[in-house]
Amino acid sequence: MHDIDTVNAELVEQAAARLAGVVTRTPLEPNARLSSRVDARVWLKREDQQTVRSYKIRGAYNFIVQLDASTRARGVVCASAGNHAQGVAYACRRLGANGRVYVPGTTPRQKRERIAALGGAHIEVIVVGETYEDAFSAAKEDAHRTGSTLVPAFDDVRTVAGQGTVALEVVEQLGFVPDVLVVPVGGGGLLAGIATWVRERHPDIRVVGVEPAGAMCMAAALEAGSPVRIESVDPFVDGAAVREAGRVTFPLIRDSGADLTSVAEGAVCTEMLSMYQSDGIIAEPAGALAAAALGTTVQIEPGQTVVCVVSGGNNDVSRYSEILERSLMHEGLKHYFLVSFPQEPGALRRFLDEILGPEDDITRFEYVKRNNREIGPALIGVEIPRRADLPGLLSRLEKSPLQVERVEPGSPLFHFLL
Repeated sequence: MHDIDTVNAELVEQAAARLAGVVTRTPLEPNARLSSRVDARVWLKREDQQTVRSYKIRGAYNFIVQLDASTRARGVVCASAGNHAQGVAYACRRLGANGRVYVPGTTPRQKRERIAALGGAHIEVIVVGETYEDAFSAAKEDAHRTGSTLVPAFDDVRTVAGQGTVALEVVEQLGFVPDVLVVPVGGGGLLAGIATWVRERHPDIRVVGVEPAGAMCMAAALEAGSPVRIESVDPFVDGAAVREAGRVTFPLIRDSGADLTSVAEGAVCTEMLSMYQSDGIIAEPAGALAAAALGTTVQIEPGQTVVCVVSGGNNDVSRYSEILERSLMHEGLKHYFLVSFPQEPGALRRFLDEILGPEDDITRFEYVKRNNREIGPALIGVEIPRRADLPGLLSRLEKSPLQVERVEPGSPLFHFLL
């Protein structure tokens, strides 16, 4: 067991000294688009440009480098589907330690290959089960059986102290103290480290943690008074889709004075697309969490200096179709309907002429099934140019002789069909 059970500013500063020359001192960049949105001076801390394209290397290295020689010789293990595993792999190779990384079967091949490439001969990637929980159980069992050390993704003081070095860099790079620091939250390692250092060294900084609306485990812990397992998690923001807050991170965040809020997954998608199209930044969903909250769930006073942490950039390009879909639905521009068409010539033409607006676009059309010769329901996706055009579309559908059922986002039918 580690003999220190909490984190303070001095531990974060010691971690920064260990990480010097090992991790990248990532850029701190002004962002005109976000500055204009909130009428303030917004900067992005670009941890997506870190050595392993996320801040996770900071905690993983700070943890492993502190193991004594005999402990390190027994090896380390971890469970992860992405960024933490890459941080552990890089740290093992750099320090000459051997490690095993357990990943669920849902982890894309390219991520597994990236973990293996970063670790080289020092890392073995083991695929087990279908969920992170399966992989974590296997990693814990491995550590118990072999005497290897389990490297937590967020719930250890050494990991937390390493992640907190992001804040120290921000203040050094700015040359002055920002008014607001906005941080993504999963299990709480990054927020715990940053908020702890800020509270001791620069208590005037307002620190805000942002959770995805579909995985608010830290909010649940704060409400319950201790970490609790939340019933359902939307896995989309995979870097922050955590079911239970950490035992180490929870009290640090509770006592830090940091604010906590959440943002809808659809808003994250819209921000990811804006980052890509306007800023040339490829952010993973968790990397866009902080920026997505600006001006919506995180209110900024005009003229303030604000820093948002872009926590990672390990995004799979194949996800962009889903990202665009979620963004359009969040913006109220994409809608789905089940329409029962009579099986007769001209039925679809009448739908196009009488119901769709001149700028509306059908983005999906498929027959779900044919009940009989006379009628068959079709799934239709309609994209409208403006949110304000929806009432007109719904009114025309209601007045038509067609049987129409709107597929509401979040409904069982929606998840089944899409």
